[in-house]
Amino acid sequence: MEEYLRRFESEKSIAAEAELEREDLPPVQRLLGVFAPVGGDTALIRGCPFHNAVIEGVVGLPEVTRLAQRHKQAFRDRLAATAAEAGAAHPETLAGQLAVLFEGANALAASCNDPQAFTDARRAAEMLLDIALGAASGD
Repeated sequence: MEEYLRRFESEKSIAAEAELEREDLPPVQRLLGVFAPVGGDTALIRGCPFHNAVIEGVVGLPEVTRLAQRHKQAFRDRLAATAAEAGAAHPETLAGQLAVLFEGANALAASCNDPQAFTDARRAAEMLLDIALGAASGD
């Protein structure tokens, strides 16, 4: 399990998270890009491999738990950096909120095999971004 998770750190990234690294999009679009449904309407939604590893009972493998925690913190850090780049008033707070939306959408979509959770989360993320960016500009 450890080796499988380490591959996501070194060889390939999770598609939604890779959106944060795109240089062809402005920061707000990169933040919203993490909420794109994975694989289209007919794909089986499997969720985040790090989340799945922790909840599927690998409690006896502390290194797996550490890998998952480190990955989730790195994701929040990338969200915060992108939120700061977008000009959010409180990028760390916004990052935490977006992470909760993303993780919830990922879990619900995987549990129900329904990508609608990503659409709902994206709408909520748009509202949070409007508030955060409005606060930053003094609106």
